Formats: sequence, structure tokens, C-alpha cells
Amino acid sequence: MENYDFEVAVIGGGSAGYATARTTAAAGQHTVVIEGSGELGGLCILRGCMPTKALLHAAEVRHQSRRSSIWGLEPGEIGFDFPAVMRRKAAMVEEFASYRRRQLQDGRFKFIRALTRFRDPHTLELDDGQTITAKQIMIATGSRMADLPLPCLANLDCLTSDDALQLESMPKSIVVLGGGAVALEFAQFFARFDVEVTILQRSPHILRAFDDDAAEKVEAAFRDEGITVHTSCTLIDARQEGCNKVIIYERDSKRYSVSAEAVFHGLGRSPNTSPLALEKAGVETEKGRILCDAHMRTSTPHIFAGGDCAGPHEIVHIAIQQGEIAAHNILHPSEPRQMNYRLLISAVFTDPQAATVGLTEKMAKAQGIQYLTSSYPFNDHGKSIIMDAMHGFVKLLCDPKSGEILGGACIGPMGSELIHEIVIAMAKRMTVAELATTPHYHPTLAEIWTYPAEELAENITG
Repeated sequence: MENYDFEVAVIGGGSAGYATARTTAAAGQHTVVIEGSGELGGLCILRGCMPTKALLHAAEVRHQSRRSSIWGLEPGEIGFDFPAVMRRKAAMVEEFASYRRRQLQDGRFKFIRALTRFRDPHTLELDDGQTITAKQIMIATGSRMADLPLPCLANLDCLTSDDALQLESMPKSIVVLGGGAVALEFAQFFARFDVEVTILQRSPHILRAFDDDAAEKVEAAFRDEGITVHTSCTLIDARQEGCNKVIIYERDSKRYSVSAEAVFHGLGRSPNTSPLALEKAGVETEKGRILCDAHMRTSTPHIFAGGDCAGPHEIVHIAIQQGEIAAHNILHPSEPRQMNYRLLISAVFTDPQAATVGLTEKMAKAQGIQYLTSSYPFNDHGKSIIMDAMHGFVKLLCDPKSGEILGGACIGPMGSELIHEIVIAMAKRMTVAELATTPHYHPTLAEIWTYPAEELAENITG
């Protein structure tokens, strides 16, 4: 039997890596975590979920205060102290990050700060010259900003989400490239702090993974706030003109240009795998993303991967699940567990929020799955009318014969919270009839789910 320095080596101390390490260490496996980033905490805590939601909440409070005359309030001019907004964000990030640092360094497993790469399938070379061998390895190196689609954009000092989290003052105007979650959340944040915002999106709608009806509601809400949204755009060129940056794009076979003080690169992230020399370990990738089976096992059987570097969904709770599944399969190879994405949740923290679970109509059609669907608008719902939260709707998909709920979407107030009612219903494989007859308090936002559920229940053929 070969001797190894460690039974388990984990590359990366973010959500997926930490979930793996804490599980294998708790089971008595001699485990090491190798983390090469300058800061500890992982993307979610340092530059993702937590800081962005802190900023979005500040923007939401200001936005609602400025429109409070709807409810008969007269607050006067609602100014803001942007450095104070950023200081509160930084304090919250430090609180979360300090907790993760303590978790990584509490002695349950060995923790090494170093960059690493594979020498062979069981050997890791650290940038300080050390080598480490491990019987089994978990790769959880996260993601990096995606490359810019045009080389000329590199000359414009485009802001990334990382940069935006460190701003000391706001630009007067900005062009946001992209229509995904990060691009849209920052676009609305900028707009609510008085920045003139233009969004350029390549596909026919923003939020291209969502159904078109969902994307259209968010687009309408953005335009109502004064945000310019251009879709079906192909970027052609970019240049600096004096103090402004100019983006040239094509739409409907016509060429246009837009000028702004700043440009925001919101075109997604790419797997952070290129420094790892994965070819020396026989680990196969596709466009940098590590290919894994449902057990989170790579093409090299003793090497696992999870989180953003593996996908297929760059979501924190999925990364944690993947890390736990990988750990279980490291510990119990004869009793393997698989990832199941039936209850996949997506949420975008714009206003209105956009959230889905399970199947969308796009997914059902692509997979040839039969379904019935019904929706109900927030502008005809008591609690949302009270709140003046009039954009959006809820939608359910169900099996035409059994009535089992196959998916749900909520585009509207508190969508990221309300979607969990359908997550629970789907976890218990409830039917639309069962949901419709479940008591809901009035007046609440949550009771809106009963309306499409009732309509669908009347049309079940089974």
C-alpha cells in the first residue's frame, strides 16, 4: 500500500472546498486544505453574495424612501453618503470572512496558504517549493472574471464586480455589458445611486436562462426606473474619447454607439483552473470547466471537483452540496451518492426579484416534458398592491395527469423568499391541488401561489 502525506487534499477553501474538508476531517481522514488566494473566505463572502446584497439593500432603502409619497409620507430629499454605504458593506464582509477564517484555521485539518499545481495524479507542487501527496484530491478553485469579448475593451479600464465593490465614488454614467444576474444587480444599484445606466445584452432578452415572460417584466421595471436596456446587441468596437468611453454595437443590422464615463464588465465568470496543470493529473476539462459525473468524480477516479470550477451551476448552496457529495463518496466509495438538480433554485436580486425552482417552460420544451402552466400577476394581488409592488407574477408548471408540481417562477416582491414555498412543495412532491388547499394567511404575498394552483387543479386529467 502506497504511503501518502494526506488521505485527502482539498485545493481551495471556499464553499465547496470547506464543505469537503470539514466532512472528511470529521470522519477522521487526515485532510489538508490548500488555499492560494490573497484573502480567505471564498467568492460568496468576499466578492459575491454578501457584499453585493448589502449594497443592493442600501439602494432599495433609498429607492423606497424617495418614492414614499405614494404612502403619504414626506421625507424630503433623500441624499446619501456613499463612503458610509461602502464602510457598512466592508464591515459586514469582515464579520463573515473572520468567521470563515476561524473555521479554516481551527485545527480540524491542516491549512496551507499557497498556490499549487499537479505534478502527477497524486502529487501537488506548492509555489514555495514543497510537494504534497494525497490519496484522494478535491478541486474547488472557484472562478475568475471571464475574458473580455473584444481586445479593445481592455484599453478602457472596465470595472468588474470586484472593482465595483471597492469604489470610493460613483461615476456619472455607465454602460453595463451583459444581462445576467451580476450585470443586472449592479446596473440597478448604480441607477438607484443616481448613475445614468445603459445595459447592452447580446441575447433577445436579459436573463436568458429564464422564460421570456419573466425577462420582459424585469426589463419593463428597469425601463420604468429610467435604465436604458438594449437587447440583441453585438459588440463591434470600443474606444476612449476624452473622459468618456464609447461602445459601438450592432442591433437589427444597424450600427449604434453609446458613451459613458465608465464601462462595467458583467459578462460572467470562467472556471479558475488554468494554473493547475490538470493535464498532468489526467483531469479532463471543457472550456476550462472540470468535467465531473453525478458523484462529483472527475475523469481521474480518485480526484473530485465541485463549485464554480466544475459547475454546471455557479450557486453557493449547490457548491456546498457538491462538496458534501464528494466527501461522502471519498469516505464511502461502496455507497455512492449523486447530485440531484431537480430542485435547482435560481434567484436574481433585482427589483422585482426573479426566482425559479425546477423546470422553466424553456427547459420543459427542450426536454420534451409535457406540462400545464398557469400564472397570476402581482398587480392584481392585495398585499402587493398595498406595497405598490406591481411588476411581475408567479407561475406554476405541473404534470398534466398527476398534477405534481414540476417548477415555479416568481418575478416580483421578495421573489427569492417566496420561491421557497414551491421548493418545499416540490421536495414533498406535492400536487397543485394539495398546494391550493393548503391554508395561507390573508393578506400575504405568499397566498398568491394558491391562484395558479387552483386554476391548474381544475384542469388535471389524471
